[in-house]
Amino acid sequence: MQRRIRTRFAPSPTGPLHMGGVRTALYAWLFAKKNAGDFLLRIEDTDQNRFVPGAEQYIIDALHWCGITIDEGVSVGGTHTPYRQSERKEIYRSYAMQLVESGNAYYAFDTAHQLEQQRKNAEEKKETFSYGSATRMKLNNSLALSVDEVKELLSKNVAYAIRLKIPENETITFTDLIRGVVSFDSNLVDDKVLLKSDGMPTYHLAHIVDDYLMEITHAIRGEEWLPSAPAHILIYRYLGLTAQMPHYAHLPLLLKPDGKGKLSKRDGDRLGFPVFPLEWKDPSTGEVSSGYRESGYYPEAFVNMLAMLGWNPGTAQEIFNMNELIAAFSLDHVHKAGARFDLEKTKWYNTQWMLRQPNEAIAKRIKPMVATRTGISADDVRLSDNYLTACVALLKPRVQFEKEMPEKGIYLFKAPSEFDQTVISKKWKTEFISFFKMLSDEFMTLQDWSSQLAEQTFKTTAEKNNIKPGEVLQLFRVFVSGQAQGVDLFPMIQLLGKDEVIKRLETALKFV
Repeated sequence: MQRRIRTRFAPSPTGPLHMGGVRTALYAWLFAKKNAGDFLLRIEDTDQNRFVPGAEQYIIDALHWCGITIDEGVSVGGTHTPYRQSERKEIYRSYAMQLVESGNAYYAFDTAHQLEQQRKNAEEKKETFSYGSATRMKLNNSLALSVDEVKELLSKNVAYAIRLKIPENETITFTDLIRGVVSFDSNLVDDKVLLKSDGMPTYHLAHIVDDYLMEITHAIRGEEWLPSAPAHILIYRYLGLTAQMPHYAHLPLLLKPDGKGKLSKRDGDRLGFPVFPLEWKDPSTGEVSSGYRESGYYPEAFVNMLAMLGWNPGTAQEIFNMNELIAAFSLDHVHKAGARFDLEKTKWYNTQWMLRQPNEAIAKRIKPMVATRTGISADDVRLSDNYLTACVALLKPRVQFEKEMPEKGIYLFKAPSEFDQTVISKKWKTEFISFFKMLSDEFMTLQDWSSQLAEQTFKTTAEKNNIKPGEVLQLFRVFVSGQAQGVDLFPMIQLLGKDEVIKRLETALKFV
């Protein structure tokens, strides 16, 4: 009988959730949903020295904002409680002792000072210290010490760690769902710490015990864990759980925009983009890190962008909602190579999702921003739903974020007090005065007011004055909006209304 697909996301609450972590969660969630399975959230908080207050709730909030629903785990509960590793301490110890008793793990009594000295000695020889088959018999552990010495140390409650005993001269092989068959030389794998001297497990032991007990079928994680995979394969073997071992899939790294190295918060700070889904305030320093949500990105755009960083659907489609992502997603199409972050492409995704937003919904969201920016009273027609919705329709193709609309479209709400001097100095001729005065008069006579009629009147008036429309078109825009560029000109003229356009033309002509 085929097991129900179960994936998990198991972050550490050591700070805000990096967008790379969100992508790991997203891929695990998509895979589970594609296969009618379950997605679990587990918190790996065994390193209590790095625990940061508020980080766990941040992780939950970030997943919720992204639309990644949790079927089981922290925040929702389930049948495999508890879901915080710090609350499962005794469970891990029993498995660690099982490995010691079977001869596949051992007590290591080395102090932090002793290990640091070993590292310094190796550095002096221009070597790298590794606690493994080549060095373990020279160190302070139960393999190198006599049985009596070990008993004495244990009886005196001398602190110890439990390390995995990696075999010598073995090729450890497994099949990765993204990278295919992967092989490792056991002589190059160090003896991983399984249980620390404070009794807390390391990731190497804890995630295996948890994945087994929580019936995880697919462990999807970052490629930084690939070098540790051979040790994990051995732990499953030594515990007699090879048949229950989940399928591993190691995701490619998210790379800096130049492709050189892993994307970090420093890159975001330096180049001006967020690397976290939500804004984060460090509880110890007060430092605030920007988030995609607060920067004006839609969650759909953020998720869409992340999904395409390291995966492609095998088609030309780039815009996906969640249901489409679930239907299209496959680990077969996840890349092996790192995925380079592209800020402009990320903004493009936001633009595409903005174009899909109802104008009425955007109008409601920008209303308080327009009021603050312009000082317009609440009962002014320019803050009416109809007027704002029409403004949004014009501004959508010209901005990348909703929050840009009040500023970039300020001329839709307030008559300009300044006019683009570059255009005026380049385009203005004194003989144009008669044209613009005549245009104002012609507008005044119009009984109907539409973009088409205004445009036709503009062209006809230009012909009457022996002027090519192109000679005065940009000047006309500047006189009405104050700016050389902006929304479509004649639809803007229609929206502003005949009286407002004529008033602005008269003001501009006085200025010139």
